[in-house]
Amino acid sequence: MTEQNNVADEPQNTASTPVHKNPLARAISHLNLTQLTLAVLVVVFLWQWIDGKQQLNQIQQTLAHRLAEVDGSNKATQTLTLQSQELVRELGGKLSVLESKYAETQSQRAALETLYQDMSSSRDQMVLAEVEQLLLIAGQQLQLASNVKAALIAMQQADSRLQRLDRAALGSLRRAINSDMDKLRSLPDVDVSAINARLDSLISLVDRLPLVQDIRTPQESLTPTAVSTDSGWQKLLREMWQDIKNLVRIENTHQSELPLLSPTQTFFLRENLKLRLLSARMALLTRDEASFKHDIKTAQEWIKLYFDFKNGDGAQAVNTLQKLNASRIKIELPDVSSSLEAVRHYRASREKDVR
Repeated sequence: MTEQNNVADEPQNTASTPVHKNPLARAISHLNLTQLTLAVLVVVFLWQWIDGKQQLNQIQQTLAHRLAEVDGSNKATQTLTLQSQELVRELGGKLSVLESKYAETQSQRAALETLYQDMSSSRDQMVLAEVEQLLLIAGQQLQLASNVKAALIAMQQADSRLQRLDRAALGSLRRAINSDMDKLRSLPDVDVSAINARLDSLISLVDRLPLVQDIRTPQESLTPTAVSTDSGWQKLLREMWQDIKNLVRIENTHQSELPLLSPTQTFFLRENLKLRLLSARMALLTRDEASFKHDIKTAQEWIKLYFDFKNGDGAQAVNTLQKLNASRIKIELPDVSSSLEAVRHYRASREKDVR
């Protein structure tokens, strides 16, 4: 209650105080407010000034750092510029060297082209000479040995050499060579190797052929006789009759009897038979059909005359000789000189153009 009364009394006391105060107090109160405002303004100004100062210092530092970077960049740029200028000078020197080298290379290229043309011309002449030589070999094989396979191989080599040159102007030469090769391919094939193998087998068989004089007619097997019960005079008569039969021999006088051959004569007989077969081989290689058949026929007659030709090796030898005598080893060879003449004509025309 006392507190409520005090509170109620306060407004009354306040109302009882005078409304107008002392002017000095009022001025002081106004002065304090102005100072406070000025102090606040000074503080704000000082804070802004310090902040601006700091920002200005930061800007100066940043500017100095940027200027230092620009200065370093300028120095690096100057260094790069100097290096570029030095590089340009070096490149200019190298370019002049390259120009001189290029001019030298051009002159060398022209010289090489001239040399290549000369070498190409000489190479063509060399290949044409090789082709001509191969065609000559082919003609010699046909004329001297009648060897169609060797001649065909030589002509194929000549055609392959012309093919390597790959020149359109050589088409006529290749056509002529191919035409001659077609002529050789159309010829009947003579199996020289098989005939030669048969002759070799006959030569190796000569030493095993049995002679007629060495063959003994087989004795008639005597039947075992029983123990004779004849008397002595009957046995004596039978033996005398046997001796009388051996004294008489009936022969055909119209057939010529061969004399017996000594071991030396037998050796030379076999060697001469081998020589006949070797001579037949040489005739085979040279395609001499007449000599070949003559040697085969002579060998066949000798075997039938001196050796046993009815059984074993003798019958095999006669059979082989009959087959060889029936074979043909000679063929009509075509003329293949047209390709050689074409090569010679082309080579002569090339030499004339070069001159």
